[in-house]
Amino acid sequence: MTNDPLRQLLREHLAWWKLRHFTSDREYFLWQRQQLSVEELNQLNIRAERKRTGDHVDETAFYDLAAHPKIFPILYSQRYEYYEAIGLRTMAQLSKAQDILDFGCGLGILTTWYALRFPDANLVGIDRSAASIAIAQEKAKDLGLRNLRFICLDLQTGPLAGSFDMVLATHALLQAEQDPGIPSESWRTFDRGHDPLQQMVFEQRTGLASRLDRLCQVLRPHGRMIVCEKTRQLARRIPFQRALASRGLQLVQPADPIHYRSIEEVVEDGPFYVLNNGTQTTVAWDELPELDDGTLFNLNAMLANSIDSNEPLYENHGHSAQVAWEELPERTVTQELTREEPDGRQVHVELGIVDDTHYLYCANTFDQRQLVMMEEARATLLEAYYQEIIRGLP
Repeated sequence: MTNDPLRQLLREHLAWWKLRHFTSDREYFLWQRQQLSVEELNQLNIRAERKRTGDHVDETAFYDLAAHPKIFPILYSQRYEYYEAIGLRTMAQLSKAQDILDFGCGLGILTTWYALRFPDANLVGIDRSAASIAIAQEKAKDLGLRNLRFICLDLQTGPLAGSFDMVLATHALLQAEQDPGIPSESWRTFDRGHDPLQQMVFEQRTGLASRLDRLCQVLRPHGRMIVCEKTRQLARRIPFQRALASRGLQLVQPADPIHYRSIEEVVEDGPFYVLNNGTQTTVAWDELPELDDGTLFNLNAMLANSIDSNEPLYENHGHSAQVAWEELPERTVTQELTREEPDGRQVHVELGIVDDTHYLYCANTFDQRQLVMMEEARATLLEAYYQEIIRGLP
């Protein structure tokens, strides 16, 4: 079956769940206001804020509220393209699986689709939100699914019985979205060294260790695991990958960074990992920053081709800004500041000159890089920007 018919089948399934696909924020929020009262929206926003800043109890409370039949179609319509991105990739890996565990299944939106597409497989969905599991059980019954059951369980407090040859964990293992990860060794590098204590602390404070250990316990020898978390940032991706590798999980294929839209917002997500726990593979773990535009540039060509006087001569907010900065010929530093911040990151801000061109370079140990270059006539703008950054540091 080609991808387009499969995508259409998934869209029909999402429509059965009453999810709608929006590409306009205006249209989505108009629909949201039509469906939910002001009080319902306020309660949802309060729970969402507590979820971002609180512990897993606050997270569970948010998902319990989000599972309300009046709320979930509106809320989860924001994730429409996420379901497409994850659902289609996962489907391509399930054909040989017999016993499948979907960890953090939520309402079972994708779990029920997998069960429909693979009627000969046995599926179990688990989630710690009792309200979500209640909806999942009701929907599975409505669909007549006899190869699927749902269990309310928090893996951080108790193990799971049984064994599986396929474990799915997407946006469920590492829900600590505000955790910055592990810093690099200095602002000059993306390298992180190998500090076992630092890795252990990361796994414990994010809840990753207990969840991942318990999933590995129920994964059969030579079984496969599909994982996709919000780890696009290198500071989170590297310790996450090391957690997977330290438990004997290996890449079956190169990790797949994915992107999709949450209505109008483009989400850089993943990577999407397909792993096994017993077969040697030749796919290596990659700890390098992602490639981005602007790795190489020619200063003279940049000056000659400058057209818009309102735009910088050069601006790069990607990882390659470091390469461009390192390649600046005979730069003269006029002002700079390097210091440690309360959250543990090291920050460097630098103002300088290359020939008659002025530049501003910023870097920190959580992989943020920025290089901006302007002609001498606009050097005061860079000076003001430099002072603004300095004042904004804690």
